[in-house]
Amino acid sequence: MNIEDVREYALTLAGAMKQGKRAIVVGASSGIGLEVARLLMRQGWTVGVAARRVELLQELGAAAIECIDVTKGDASEGLQRLIRKLGGMDLYFHASGIGKQNRELTADIELATVETNGMGYTRMIGEAYRYFAKQGGGHIAAITSIAGTKGLGPAPAYSATKAMQNVYLQALEQQARSRGLDIRFTDIRPGFVDTALLSGDFRYPMMLRPEKVAQEIVSAINHRRHIRIIDWRYRILTALWRRIPRWVWRRIKL
Repeated sequence: MNIEDVREYALTLAGAMKQGKRAIVVGASSGIGLEVARLLMRQGWTVGVAARRVELLQELGAAAIECIDVTKGDASEGLQRLIRKLGGMDLYFHASGIGKQNRELTADIELATVETNGMGYTRMIGEAYRYFAKQGGGHIAAITSIAGTKGLGPAPAYSATKAMQNVYLQALEQQARSRGLDIRFTDIRPGFVDTALLSGDFRYPMMLRPEKVAQEIVSAINHRRHIRIIDWRYRILTALWRRIPRWVWRRIKL
């Protein structure tokens, strides 16, 4: 890169910061998080990325990188460091999460799911919320799931933590409004996405491509949607799920 390229990059970076387009993506090493980070950069955002496996982030070309494991107690400090590296944050996008079928209710699987999707999620979303409250505004977007619509027998902890994530964002949205804080929220609820999270022998129906999902996510963020179920087939499916009485639901074999 020559001196003119460096100067042009610096001007672009400064312009993006002035326009309030600094985004941090946690969980950007693969899957949806990776695709969202790429798309945000193509749209002119200055992007900082984080994940446990930082070696997978090196070639992304992000403005800043940080190693963050959301299950660790120092993850909040990691987010603060990444914000400082980026020069601020206007959008926090949370893509970190795990999920696995657990029909035998193996304890380790259930507890690890709660640790990541419950404790880790609360830790990171809370830190972003407090930062935006102090800053005077911002946007929090997070990948939850349609699995939070009903309790799913094949994946108890996963569906339970996803329901918790939905409600947590709803509660923070109400709190922010009550406090007069200019913090926006976008709850992203995709169906089955063809990523490493769903790799294995089981064949999931209506699989979505990560690239397509990322496009819908960034569109929802740009349009400041409160909730976005991806895609139209899953919007119909979840609408039907909600109408199934509890006594019927518990008799359905999934």
